[in-house]
Amino acid sequence: MDFDTLLHAKFGTLDSALTDWDTLVTNLEKLERAANDGLKATAAKADWRGVNSQVGRNFVAKTVGEFADAHTQATSVRHIIRDTAGELKKYQGDLQDALSRAKGQHISVTASGTGFTVKAADGEAGKDVRQSEVDGLRDEIEGILKGAAESDGTAAKILRALADQAEKGFGDGSYKDRDQAADAMKKAEELAALAKKDPGKLTGAEFDTLLAGLSTYNRDGLFASTFAQQLGAQGTLDFWAKLNDPNSRDFAADGKRFDQHDDLQKNLSLTLANATQSHSPEMSRWKTDMLLAVDRPVGGAGGLSGYVVMSNLMRWGDYDDDFLTGYGSGMMAKEREGVRHGSRPEQIWGYHGGGLWPHLNSTGTDAGFDPMTGYMKALSNSPDAATDFFTGPFIDKDTDGNPYERDTDGDGNKGKIDLTNFQYLFEDREWMQDQDSEGEDSISGRNYLAGALEAATTGHPAGELPTPETYRHSEEQAKLYADVVKSVSEVPSRLTDHSYMSDSLGQMSAEYMPDIHRALSAGDYKQDLLYPVEGSVAKPSEQDLTRFMYTLGQNPEGYAALTVGQHAYTASMMEHHFAHPEAFVADPRYSATENLELAITDVAQNAGEIQGTLATGRAYAAELDAGNKDAEFNDAITTAGEWGESLVGLGVGAATATATGPGAMVAGGVAETVAGQVIGSLTEGMMKDSSGEVIYRNGQEINGTRDSTFTLVEEAARKAGEKAGAPSPHIVAEVAKAAEAGFTHASTNTDGYLNGVGKPSELEKDE
Repeated sequence: MDFDTLLHAKFGTLDSALTDWDTLVTNLEKLERAANDGLKATAAKADWRGVNSQVGRNFVAKTVGEFADAHTQATSVRHIIRDTAGELKKYQGDLQDALSRAKGQHISVTASGTGFTVKAADGEAGKDVRQSEVDGLRDEIEGILKGAAESDGTAAKILRALADQAEKGFGDGSYKDRDQAADAMKKAEELAALAKKDPGKLTGAEFDTLLAGLSTYNRDGLFASTFAQQLGAQGTLDFWAKLNDPNSRDFAADGKRFDQHDDLQKNLSLTLANATQSHSPEMSRWKTDMLLAVDRPVGGAGGLSGYVVMSNLMRWGDYDDDFLTGYGSGMMAKEREGVRHGSRPEQIWGYHGGGLWPHLNSTGTDAGFDPMTGYMKALSNSPDAATDFFTGPFIDKDTDGNPYERDTDGDGNKGKIDLTNFQYLFEDREWMQDQDSEGEDSISGRNYLAGALEAATTGHPAGELPTPETYRHSEEQAKLYADVVKSVSEVPSRLTDHSYMSDSLGQMSAEYMPDIHRALSAGDYKQDLLYPVEGSVAKPSEQDLTRFMYTLGQNPEGYAALTVGQHAYTASMMEHHFAHPEAFVADPRYSATENLELAITDVAQNAGEIQGTLATGRAYAAELDAGNKDAEFNDAITTAGEWGESLVGLGVGAATATATGPGAMVAGGVAETVAGQVIGSLTEGMMKDSSGEVIYRNGQEINGTRDSTFTLVEEAARKAGEKAGAPSPHIVAEVAKAAEAGFTHASTNTDGYLNGVGKPSELEKDE
């Protein structure tokens, strides 16, 4: 900071700017509120159809989010300008005070270029001035100028960093003052310096400082991007590889922090994921550097693959979609080259077993040998990237060395085929052998694959509850779900040999319940009127759907998810049609009551067919295990309560006036809906079937499931009629007949589609 600049600074312009920012923050706060209460609420109530059902509503949601980010960023900028202006005014006051005291002490202070000169006053007045007084005043003024320069420079650095966080629009970094932002960036630089050290030279205190800092700041955007930039892409890979090198003679903290490597791995992953969301020039360069670095061995020839190292730092957080897509493309290209030349994943990624090998994953689920495992976990947290990845091509049928063949027309002859990333990973890849911390075979690779597919088909991270926005599926999501159904239908062992994948496949299926009902109902006109869908519709064949549900029904979590999802949707649809008897007109010559009866019984018949198919699968599982899994099935249903209520909260997929409010969310609470009451009865064991048994608690006998289904479907119809003020004992009676017809149809279908044998292995003769 120049001496003259600070001394003669006029803060009127800065004060005016601060006033403008105050006004802007106030106005943006109003706009944010208006966007939420007006634009977003109106859009949620609108009847979006066609392309607008996918594009228009999403555009509104993003626009509303931009208003929120604009308000947040403007507030942070205002805080930083206000703090800096206050500090500079104080430093100017301190300088003026020092000059005033200098005059009284007969010390002369004059500007000299960008600096200043301090000396005793000329003549008689300065003859008694001591040199120590001159030096002391000089040091004081230098301290003032240094403080002012730091305040001004830090503010400029922070403001530029905030502006660069978002490539377009606004960032969401929130800082209460300049010091908070400055401290975050300073801390990032200090921790990056620690991570740059040879890990073997890290002391226990330094390790603890690094871990504590990443744990505290990993959600801070400025910290994350500064840390990543300072450490560098190659530095990131080097740090994690060297930290976990079992061949090293020196370990971080003398080997006394191994039990904390998992926490360090998690918080480093969260920090890097956050950093990739920044679109500053520096972070764009970091991402480009990383995509180049992972394609080379870490540590030179013979070192670990960069993909193996980095994938283990991608298991937590939401990485930037473009970065994830580019990363996946590069990794799949390397694997494609390997399989073209007959290599297995172990050979492609350099793991040969035996000897000392770095365990780059410290969580205990697996050792981290396979880069695909960590990448699948990353995709499970990033739905859009997951959809793009799985629907992308893996290998073209005309590619030299393509080893993949299928009989696509049923003539018994196999031929080369195009393969998507989904098909390769789900159907053909030989996943690497790995072990968990207990020495058992690890299931992480395929389990995370299922989670990534859940994210890709639903639009929300795996394991999270659906929302009105994610309940509307894109064309790519819907097609991918249909591909999953078809793949399991063709070769059930793709699921039964890895049954731990069933929870993800069951949950995604529950969110496609409208599509499943449509697939089981003949006639496009009836589907559109009975089962309205916003967005694109998945269109699996009835045969594929039956085989899929039968296979899924053999697993407790898969069975529970689909059972809860089916009853939530069935009850919601019955409530909708009772409240809007004019919504379905099968024949204009029929009375409103007759059309309503047709609508309700069609819904009930589908419910019976779904439950009948699932019941056959559950009974087969019980037969194989002598009924020992019944408790697991029952527990799975009980624990599905919260997730089932989230489906109820979405209404029927298309917002209905009686059941839902803005955004298709339940207006008066889930418990007030028919579906909410039905799910409560199902998951809390509050209802009994005609035999006096708690519903769905005996899966060994299909008749027990049949009675439970009829009981719950009849209850849904009765409550729906009562709530609409139009109770109809006749329709309730017809509902049981319709559900029974569906149950019978399921039995016929499973016999036919499973070649008359309840064993999945019979389906695999073409594999």
